[in-house]
Amino acid sequence: MSNKKNNKKSNKKSKFQFPEIVQTPDRFRNPMGKYTIRRNARCISCGLCAELCPYGVHPRYDNYSKPLRPLDYRCIGFKCKENDFFCIDRCPEQALTLRRNPILDTLGDYRWTAEMLIGHWEMAETGNLPVVDLEYSLGNSGGGFDKIRFKTPEPSDYLDLSDEDMDTCINLNKRSDGRPEKIISIPCYGGGMSYGSTALSVMVGRAHAATLLNTLTCTGEGGYPQELLPYAEHVITQIATGLFGVREETILYAPMVEFKYAQGAKPGLGGHLLGDKVTPEVAAMRETVVGTALFSPFPFHSVYSVEDHKKHVDWVKEINPKVLVSVKVSTPTDVDMVTIGSYYAGAHVVHLDGSYGGTGAAPDIAKKNIAMPIEYAIPKVHKFLEDEGVREKVCLIASGGIRNAMDVAKAIALGADGVVIGTAELVALECVRCGHCESGRGCARGIATTDHELGYMITQEWATQRIVNMYMAWRKQWCEILRQYGLKNIRELVGRSDLLVHLDYLDEEERSKYQPAPQAELII
Repeated sequence: MSNKKNNKKSNKKSKFQFPEIVQTPDRFRNPMGKYTIRRNARCISCGLCAELCPYGVHPRYDNYSKPLRPLDYRCIGFKCKENDFFCIDRCPEQALTLRRNPILDTLGDYRWTAEMLIGHWEMAETGNLPVVDLEYSLGNSGGGFDKIRFKTPEPSDYLDLSDEDMDTCINLNKRSDGRPEKIISIPCYGGGMSYGSTALSVMVGRAHAATLLNTLTCTGEGGYPQELLPYAEHVITQIATGLFGVREETILYAPMVEFKYAQGAKPGLGGHLLGDKVTPEVAAMRETVVGTALFSPFPFHSVYSVEDHKKHVDWVKEINPKVLVSVKVSTPTDVDMVTIGSYYAGAHVVHLDGSYGGTGAAPDIAKKNIAMPIEYAIPKVHKFLEDEGVREKVCLIASGGIRNAMDVAKAIALGADGVVIGTAELVALECVRCGHCESGRGCARGIATTDHELGYMITQEWATQRIVNMYMAWRKQWCEILRQYGLKNIRELVGRSDLLVHLDYLDEEERSKYQPAPQAELII
């Protein structure tokens, strides 16, 4: 990785008032946690465990002789053994047993591990970083962002500033072309998940959360439900190759329009929505037939050159004189040339969508074998734009397998201005990554569904607060990273690849300093 000197950047502080964190519990009766606590028949209901535990693991009803089942998802686990309130040792009858939850062996995958899922659920519930010893910033993929680490900071660089004094805003319009500046208060906005791919309450909840956080979310290519209108200033309209739901009024609603030329999870394939998700409401929005599978072509058959692309951009700008234009492309080997072409066509934002993104509806054969991983694409494009002298005029946004706050920070340090988040927002809503997003009734959690019965499992208010809480927890991590390296705002982190190391380029001794914490042993 190249050693980039930090460019001077604006240090204008955002005065945005972030929303309040509100405890938003799990929807289900038995939340999953890293540990399980079991109480055997020797328990005499003395209540000592309830008095000792500061985390509320052992609830009791007042004037009720028997204890309730432990809320073991709140248990901090084996590290509690260092405390004098460790219930396992303090129980006078030795009636309590602590062990690692065996469900962790079946939950998640190499990229979204069980601990990462559980960590995000806790952040979405509390708005704070987990107190349980979870590895929620690294997966087990053996590559990508899991092999990249921030260098150990020098203690002398530490900046003693509160989170309130740290600036995490970015500007999406750097062209100075007379169109409005669009400053968002966190370096993330929501990716396109269309009307038809997720429940309407999820879509509206994402838009409401974006409004509260002063960021954006995207309609995807399924049209613009009227329920989004109260949040229109924070909703991107996407124009994709199928042109589903694209109307002049939806372009007029939008602060930014996104042209989706390709998707990193399935480049060269276009989008698809299987027939059982095409309900009467979805069909009406997309002007198609109920129950018929919908496939977006690849590519736009009106665009075969940069000149054609410029006509697209000019068309949207003519309809809405205030709109910004984003161009979403996948990451072929010549992605740097695609990016510079989009800049000269008049785009404000170039959105690079790498492989490993997408929900369970994206085919593995596509997302694992076609597009360039985003951690390669970002520095390639960043350096090319610098060499061309236009880096400060382009807002470079990255997506494709960016799962958590640390991945966001790494992407920015590699050269992106900000990122787009999709799957992580669904994980905040308790997605378990079962991979059945393409089916109308396949989502057991009621997230990626158009079925009315399943969709009502999630309320808009609940979805809104869970997403807000997750991003507020992420912001705590970003602020701490900035403090450690003596930076006052997130824009100073852009292109600071000198702060990163890749484990494959370190000797064994150096690499051992950056390994994840080992799994705790079982207590039986």
